[in-house]
Amino acid sequence: MRGNVGTAMRLLAAVTLTALLISPVAMSQPPSDGGVSAAPTLPLVQLGAPADLAFYGIQGTETLTIPVPSGLAPVALDVTTQLPVNVRSATVTVMQEDRTLSRVDIPPGERVSVSIPLAGAEIVDNAVTVILRSYLLPVPGYCLDPTNPLRFSDGAVAFAGVEIAPTVVADFLPPVLRQLTIFVSGEPSQAESDATVRLATAVAAQFGSQAPDIIVAPLPDRQSSPPGPSAPLQRQILIREGPDVGVFLVPTDGVPALIIEGPPDALANQSRLLASDVNRLALASKAVAGPLRSTPQLPGDQTTLRRLGQPGVNAVALSPQVNIGLDQTRLGRSAHGLRVHLQGSYTPLPESIGGQLVASIAGETIDRWPADPSGAIDRWVDVPDRLLQRYTNLGLRLDISGDTGRCGEFQPLTLTIDGESPVLSSPADPPVPGGFQSMPQSLMPRTVVGLGGGFDDLRRATDIMVGLQRLSALPIDTSVMPLADAVADSAPAVLVSAERWTDDTITLPIEPGADGELTVQRAGEPGETTTLTLDPALRFGSLQTVYDDGRSMLVATSNDAPEQVDALLSWLGENVQRWSSLDGTAVIATADRQPVVYGATQAEEQDTAESSAPNAGLPWWAWAAIALAAVSVVLAVAVIVARARRKSPAS
Repeated sequence: MRGNVGTAMRLLAAVTLTALLISPVAMSQPPSDGGVSAAPTLPLVQLGAPADLAFYGIQGTETLTIPVPSGLAPVALDVTTQLPVNVRSATVTVMQEDRTLSRVDIPPGERVSVSIPLAGAEIVDNAVTVILRSYLLPVPGYCLDPTNPLRFSDGAVAFAGVEIAPTVVADFLPPVLRQLTIFVSGEPSQAESDATVRLATAVAAQFGSQAPDIIVAPLPDRQSSPPGPSAPLQRQILIREGPDVGVFLVPTDGVPALIIEGPPDALANQSRLLASDVNRLALASKAVAGPLRSTPQLPGDQTTLRRLGQPGVNAVALSPQVNIGLDQTRLGRSAHGLRVHLQGSYTPLPESIGGQLVASIAGETIDRWPADPSGAIDRWVDVPDRLLQRYTNLGLRLDISGDTGRCGEFQPLTLTIDGESPVLSSPADPPVPGGFQSMPQSLMPRTVVGLGGGFDDLRRATDIMVGLQRLSALPIDTSVMPLADAVADSAPAVLVSAERWTDDTITLPIEPGADGELTVQRAGEPGETTTLTLDPALRFGSLQTVYDDGRSMLVATSNDAPEQVDALLSWLGENVQRWSSLDGTAVIATADRQPVVYGATQAEEQDTAESSAPNAGLPWWAWAAIALAAVSVVLAVAVIVARARRKSPAS
């Protein structure tokens, strides 16, 4: 009976969606009730949710929050399932508060497609939150492996209904946004450039892991509004200087466009409205914002896990383990000397069972201590600077030994760390780690953006700030100014000079010269340089990090190859993970080749170790390590030269 009901619900959802998708009215013109598009099916990753879900143990639980555009309703969660080894069958129940929305049996087999009904879920504040509970039935005679979960992959949500076009400013940005196009003059003023970068960065912060495409486009000549209507789940905004101050909708077929207008001294402030907390009160087609603050309030040297986005973590297993995220972007600065006062508890162990708690980072144990009979956790753990990254996972595991019975009958053990556990840190100078892993935290809370001039550099600067913002849990405040002013400023900076770099006050890790010569800062040896001459000369675009006199800078430039800067930014923008995984001090892009990363964060670690003992001689193994690093650099140079010669027409 349960299977028949589920099948009927899926058929009803399919018929509803099919009718909407093939309807000539829905496809050719906006519905009479203000709708703009037929119901879509969207991957979970486009909704800001994880693409894959894992259910551990006999009974696993996952909470799923789905943003819902106005006029739509979720009707089904479509997933590909994979049962754990030695599990005969599984059942998944969808709950909302005390209501059961559906119950679905998971058939055996590798990668089986399953549709889980969500019809009837209540929408609160443009979102649906449901709890998925799994129940596994192992094969008789086998124990369930607690490390092998029931997996849902390739998740997507099917919606029913018709998206409703916004009629007031507060509703302009939908809960689900796939693309935002910002139109600006082909020759933007500084105020227009400043407002554009601010708005794009703020939207990237607001939509977080949804990662919508944010495009800056020139407004066609003699046009006062975007050239055409936007597509479903897309929006268009025009930014311009003008006498009329405010943010207002421009009615069009389908979704209206939004215009942000004002004189130079007011335009940036109006651009802050959409991402501010007062935007929800803009219940009219036009709104004029008063002074708005955009710089986030950052924690100081002492904070808590809760303020760092960890309200508390717990795990239930035979050997439970929790991961505590230490995110430097939530600190809003580069930090070092991190100490975490772990406070919490675990299930007290019987006398016949021994145990210890183990703290680790990236598989390396940094602390361990015996289990206490009371089950209380009250321990300071120091995080070594050499293991710090932009985002560091501190793992805590409860290991036990002894006879736990067949299939671990005496489990579960519960391990809990409180969200009020204190976290101490100190500002890092230089950043720890260095290079790309120091960004964006070393650029926070306020970054000056220097532009060489023109629309193209504005577009490049926007792409860079959107990429950096997607790495940060807190919004980044920006201020756009001419390139020379940004270089002379004392604040952290993003500097865009796509044609070439001509300011000799800032030394880049890789500096191109005449006749194919490159001057390269030696990785791991601050202040030392070498040269590399390529024949034929190589044109490349680059992003390079610089730390000078307490100031972090990110420079986008090339040796007369701005198109390679564009190619590099396009490559990074294709996958947010590429920004996240960048390491070293520079990344360069040439034609017909994957971008190459140069430099390593170990340079700062070695420099710190040497400066801490200026009068001490280095041991033999340290000199050996330095020699090995030098050989590695020479080999890398040889490979680059060989590749360049292979590409030469003469070869």
